Amino acid sequence: MSLTSDELLHGYLNGAFPMAEPSGEIYWYAPNPRAIIPIETYKPSKSLRPVLNRNEFEIKINSCFKQVMQECAKPRFPGDQTWISDELIDVYCELHTQGFGCSVEAYKNGELAGGLYGVCIGAAFFGESMFFKLPNASKVAFHYLIEILKKNEFLLLDTQFMNDNVQRYGAIEISKDEYESKLIKALVKKRSFKL
Repeated sequence: MSLTSDELLHGYLNGAFPMAEPSGEIYWYAPNPRAIIPIETYKPSKSLRPVLNRNEFEIKINSCFKQVMQECAKPRFPGDQTWISDELIDVYCELHTQGFGCSVEAYKNGELAGGLYGVCIGAAFFGESMFFKLPNASKVAFHYLIEILKKNEFLLLDTQFMNDNVQRYGAIEISKDEYESKLIKALVKKRSFKL
């Protein structure tokens, strides 16, 4: 039975998110501890600042959500297996049409160079995945994600699991109880995801 956008939304509202196995079977996860990135404490790395100052990339939001997901789903190295199945792409695209699925994209010379996507509910942004075709493109997209979240007074940036990638952006781990407390506070707020 296919996953529906209502089920997907319900999962996020309750602190869970799906991942697909290579077989296509979908499992739900609610890790404890949970990784989040404190929005107010993020600072771009010294090496990224010159890239930002040169405006190397044009930033857009929600202009090619499905393409961003498809790029995120591609293997990163030989033998790599993705957790982003075609079924998940379809259902997240439904969330996008409903206003919950959001992407930040970095373009160079009119071509998509990198980006990220996630789910936006209330004052919470649930980061899912990012990709890059050109160096620094995903880092710049993430920088602008933070700028969007700060400008629009978001309260929670969920990054799910701790790994080297999110750690470099300042991710910390908190208990499931603390996460659920932050989630409840964020979900009751109304926020817009806009540049």
